[in-house]
Amino acid sequence: MNNNKKILITGASGGIGLAICNKFKDKNYKLVLTSSSDENLKSLKLNYGNDHFYYKVDLSDSENLQNCLEDISLNHKDISIIVNNAGATNDSLIFRMKNDDWTKIIQTNLNSNFQIIKSLLPNMLSHKYGKIIGISSIVGTTGNPGQANYVASKSGMIGLYKSIALEVAKRNINVNIISPGFISTRMTDKLNEQQKDTYLSRIPMARFGKPEDIANLVDFLSGDESSYITGQNFHINGGMLMV
Repeated sequence: MNNNKKILITGASGGIGLAICNKFKDKNYKLVLTSSSDENLKSLKLNYGNDHFYYKVDLSDSENLQNCLEDISLNHKDISIIVNNAGATNDSLIFRMKNDDWTKIIQTNLNSNFQIIKSLLPNMLSHKYGKIIGISSIVGTTGNPGQANYVASKSGMIGLYKSIALEVAKRNINVNIISPGFISTRMTDKLNEQQKDTYLSRIPMARFGKPEDIANLVDFLSGDESSYITGQNFHINGGMLMV
């Protein structure tokens, strides 16, 4: 049984990020939250107060991220759960995609996961306990036109997490992926009615998911009830994809 009650959540100010934050705040965890903007961090502080920890970090800048991780690793050795939720998109058809658009999304969505896990894993190993959860995407399995960079990053996460899961399985550290389908967030709010109808027609449950649907599974995978589950990719998509 784990008594450490500290969780790192990246991308904490987004729709799914906030739902995860609320879930663990209600369970009296200390939150270590990251966001890429001062405005979002200010909002998080107003929301959760001074008993938690806040870091501005640019995941697209590997050096900036590494400096931040050195601070987190040193000052929060008791982090027992990592939720790599942050992500970004920069969509374009492959023949129009600039090299920088490819590199930045791969760094933000994939390389950052490697950096974060590598930096914080030693503390988990010393405690012989840890839960590492990555938020991928349905498109990491299906592909999606115009999103080669995003899809490659989310698909790459699945391979990365499975490999790490195998490496640490004997150390009482569980490593899993969650792949959301269409979840009601600011992104889906931008869709017009025709776009929404098109996507909904592909979802057997005929509705978008809620951020809480993702947070509920994060909660389960971070608890001791899931201690025999590792290296898995869980799809939450209303039946849009069944694998």
